[in-house]
Amino acid sequence: MNTDYPELFGAAGPLARALPGYAYRPEQAAMARAVGAALARLEPLIVEAGTGTGKTFAYLVPALLSGRSVIISTGTRTLQDQLFRRDVPMLAQALGMPVKFALLKGRANYLCRHRLELATQQGSLLPGERGQARLLARVSRWASSTKTGDLAELTDMPEQSSIWPSITSTRENCLGQECPQFSRCHVLDARRAAQAADVVVVNHHLLLADLALKDEGFGDLLPGAEAVILDEAHQVPDIAAQFFGQLWSVRQAQILLRDVGSEARIAQSEKLDARGFIAAQWTPLAR
Repeated sequence: MNTDYPELFGAAGPLARALPGYAYRPEQAAMARAVGAALARLEPLIVEAGTGTGKTFAYLVPALLSGRSVIISTGTRTLQDQLFRRDVPMLAQALGMPVKFALLKGRANYLCRHRLELATQQGSLLPGERGQARLLARVSRWASSTKTGDLAELTDMPEQSSIWPSITSTRENCLGQECPQFSRCHVLDARRAAQAADVVVVNHHLLLADLALKDEGFGDLLPGAEAVILDEAHQVPDIAAQFFGQLWSVRQAQILLRDVGSEARIAQSEKLDARGFIAAQWTPLAR
């Protein structure tokens, strides 16, 4: 697809008509052209854009116009929400593109209906912490109306609240198909929506967690895509180290050396015992 990006991003283009106060920036159009060419050829591309370039629109516009299935990964959940709730739908409308897009986060960001029921029934609140009953009642009221189960909708509740582990699931405690709320699971709904979308907005932690699961032989969290765009890509190496790296300390090395020494002494003792056993067995025959 041969797209005229200077015209598209120009003062008379669809973006200028849709966005009050829009200003044409040639660097933005140049970046969009480079991203569009990379998507068309499915080639890698690294772009370093200065402040004020408008890099978000410079990669979103060609992604929407490419006709390819694209995963867009951000450095933070805040930017992830901004792209999904504001930028992508606004640009899709301005460009007249009927694009299906979805937001996908890690399971800890979604309400687990079953665990909320358990917390409510059993009163699993931290003793002595003020306001817990009120917060749990607030979550219960929201749970009856939310369509996504995304905890980011609870803007007036702190992320560090101690009730979060009681109302979300992990891979270890998820009941899967045995869960009485399986048919209404928000995590599964989010993954199904992602599978059907043209553009899926994720964050680096989820993207790398998916790669780590593939490396371990588990199923994919994310849908297959023809292209992946990494926003704030400079954060990826540090996050990747958390999933694929190994951390060693002096104490760990000391413990390892101690264990190796113990195993070596045990092996040597067993070897001597084996020699003694063989000698005892063969001595009568030698006579």
